[in-house]
Amino acid sequence: MEERESLEKRTGFAGSITEYVDVMVEQVRQQVGDKRVLCALSGGVDSSVCAAIVHKAVGDQLVCVFVDHGLMRAGEPEMVDQLFGDHFGMNLISVDAVDRFLGKLDGVDDPERKRKIIGEEFIRVFEEEARSLGQIDYLVQGTIYPDIIESDSDKGVVKSHHNVGGLPEDFDFELVEPVKYLFKDEVRAVGEALGLPHELVWRQPFPGPGLAVRVVGALTPDKVRMVRESDAIFRAEVAAAGLEGEVWQYFTVLPGTRSVGVTDGYRTYGQAIVLRAVLSSDAMSAGVAELPWSLLNKVTLRICAEVEGVNRVMYDTTPKPPGTIEWE
Repeated sequence: MEERESLEKRTGFAGSITEYVDVMVEQVRQQVGDKRVLCALSGGVDSSVCAAIVHKAVGDQLVCVFVDHGLMRAGEPEMVDQLFGDHFGMNLISVDAVDRFLGKLDGVDDPERKRKIIGEEFIRVFEEEARSLGQIDYLVQGTIYPDIIESDSDKGVVKSHHNVGGLPEDFDFELVEPVKYLFKDEVRAVGEALGLPHELVWRQPFPGPGLAVRVVGALTPDKVRMVRESDAIFRAEVAAAGLEGEVWQYFTVLPGTRSVGVTDGYRTYGQAIVLRAVLSSDAMSAGVAELPWSLLNKVTLRICAEVEGVNRVMYDTTPKPPGTIEWE
């Protein structure tokens, strides 16, 4: 893997990453002036750090919008409301767009099309919210440097991130992207410098398109349910084993593979679930986490017993490269 560019080469700033926080705050202040700003808030570390930077720069000129597209992990919509609305006291609007997104994605099996549909629909929701709030010219996004690299490489697009290559050509905002030249580990350092809660800063990454890119092929509500329920089991057992802070990212995928099984003496023909756990620092490359067999066995038995429609569990041992961290 090529050595990554220095912070100075990416930004022109020669100081430390924590010193760069003041630079980002001032850049936002200069860009936005006295205008109002929408922040596309997902609850992940990237958008959360961006919200904190912009809030520090322009205060109540910022309105955060959380769009529930029906593709979040279990409990996440409630977490976003509690943390950003109640704890941080930011202006927060939550939009229930589950039917809207799933309708647009119905029957779509190409991963690039899924990402582009989600990217465009996010923008349309934000435009509608902006119109209801009056004139808003700026949209904050949690774009980071690996998103740009994978969406616009001289070796070809790896995958269009919903907030880069997935954006529509026509939209009504000027983008504010405070961390777009930072890698994930640097974003976390900024979050800590801003005083964000440790558990938020060190949450495992979650893609903007959500569970849509963890269901291979076309989505159905039932497939999304299988991924959401199996993911909750996997995350709970990793945490119970005391490995939550040691694994960069861990999640489940529904690859669309069905197989014959036996449950209570009866033949089944169910879906398979793939467990994915990787080690990384910046998401540009990743190794496979060697989880204990006892943990994998427990997760497998729970998923097969508790997630209706699943009768087989597999473990993905592919590093990045040649694979990507996500399956789509």
